[in-house]
Amino acid sequence: MGVSVSASTAIIVAGLFFAFTTFYPVAANGFDSVTDAQRGIQERALEQQNTDFAVANATGGSGTLTVNATNDGPVGLVVSDATLVVGNEYVDVGGPNASTIVDGNAETDLWLGGEALTLTVNEGELSTDVVAGETRVVLVVESGVRDAATVTEGSP
Repeated sequence: MGVSVSASTAIIVAGLFFAFTTFYPVAANGFDSVTDAQRGIQERALEQQNTDFAVANATGGSGTLTVNATNDGPVGLVVSDATLVVGNEYVDVGGPNASTIVDGNAETDLWLGGEALTLTVNEGELSTDVVAGETRVVLVVESGVRDAATVTEGSP
């Protein structure tokens, strides 16, 4: 065995060392990314389990649709991140077509546990006709939890 075998062995060992020093950070970063993603999934699932709200009623009449809901869970919700579906029409709760009041305060966007939310939508802004007893409204919050009610006749 001469110098060529020793040189070849040194080149192979150096190549393996280089390959390992390249592979290890990639593997560590990949593992960290997967761990962070799993943690995020678990946090969203916990938030979803702790979210509890109920649409108390939805009344239509005199050109206005009013939806009343109560946050019964420990998780605070952001009103502008909620979505209202009237019939089959999407209404952006944080948009110009809807007004919101949380426990008598029209200025807040935070809907905490135990507080009541009142959403008011001008029926003229909707392309869907709101018919008492037939139209269904669905309120969906940012964690994906939803509740629904059928519109009843009445003044808001």
